[in-house]
Amino acid sequence: LSVIEQNFNFDLLTPQKMLEKYVGKIVEIATLNSASGEESIEKAKLLSVQNGVVVQIGNRIETNPRGRYIFPKIPANLRDRPTLTVTLNNRAKGSQPLELSYLTGGLSWKADYVAELSHDDSHLDLLGWVTLDNKSGTTYKQAKLQLVAGDVNQVRPQFQPRVEKFQVRTMMAEDNGVQEESLFDYHLYTLNRLTTLADNQSKQVSLLNAANVAVQKEYLLQGQNYYYRSKQGRIGQKLKIGVFVNFNNRTENGLGLPLPKGIIRVYKKDQSGHAQFVGEDRIDHTPKNESVKLKLGNSFDITADRVQTSYSKKRPSHAHYKQAAQSDFKITLKNAKKEAVVVTVREPIPGDWKIITEDHPHSKPTASTAEWKVSVPAEGEATLAYSVLMQY
Repeated sequence: LSVIEQNFNFDLLTPQKMLEKYVGKIVEIATLNSASGEESIEKAKLLSVQNGVVVQIGNRIETNPRGRYIFPKIPANLRDRPTLTVTLNNRAKGSQPLELSYLTGGLSWKADYVAELSHDDSHLDLLGWVTLDNKSGTTYKQAKLQLVAGDVNQVRPQFQPRVEKFQVRTMMAEDNGVQEESLFDYHLYTLNRLTTLADNQSKQVSLLNAANVAVQKEYLLQGQNYYYRSKQGRIGQKLKIGVFVNFNNRTENGLGLPLPKGIIRVYKKDQSGHAQFVGEDRIDHTPKNESVKLKLGNSFDITADRVQTSYSKKRPSHAHYKQAAQSDFKITLKNAKKEAVVVTVREPIPGDWKIITEDHPHSKPTASTAEWKVSVPAEGEATLAYSVLMQY
């Protein structure tokens, strides 16, 4: 059994197409006599359908005649929907099973997550959903659904939004009847039951259900590189402190499975037990054993004042440096909460730099970043003062 040729027919059945196919042929035109209510039928030869209809009825020529057209049959190769036809060379007798595989557009999916924080913000419950969207023009009845998560490269003639790869053959926790496996450099999720995906339909499929996932709440004051390049003075008052929730995608933390990219929406119950929306963030594809960092917003009760207390030019210590400067800063962190908090102060510092003095120890997570952890008492404030020498 071999394929000789395959054809994709998209000459679709429409009134205009019927007229075009019958140019030069005989059709019937039915007209209604408004006075008598009787319908009369005349034979007519279609001469043209360009910018209107031209017909010959007997010995006369008419344009755009009144009435409705009656055709003897549907022309060959005119179809009610796009159709793929295949010509095969079958040398064996009897019937043979065939499997047809092809790529189609109009199918897409995305992952969405809902998380609920515990009362003390130390744990969360995480639900994951996959939203399937079918705009392919056809319905898939009792189909096996599979999803590929990853950045699958496809050559396209013009811009189209990137979507996740979707095969009609979808997703994750085993108790939800979803299996996950590695496929090339991607991840494949297979729904263990058949489902029907109708044309022009969106369907949600359960992805995961993880309970009691340990999280770390982080307050972050993010500095800016330009603070260090010139004399600034008072940089800002009541600066916003970002609120983050971080967790590890590990088995021992109740997860440990590849998470497709999507939006995580976070809720927390109030004192009356009603779930309140507290923020959302987008995650990228997250492999097993990687960490997830969610920015939920800015703290209402924690703010910062930042002042550059001194700035002076210095002589570079080596000829390959063109300039050098020393800058002193004072950051006052204010906490209106009834409990103490720890604020991370993260500063991107240009050039080759060295902390000269500081009243809290710093760490150096990257070559261009200094970071301090500052404890701020309940309904109180704390100060971070430091001096940095930069050469560039």
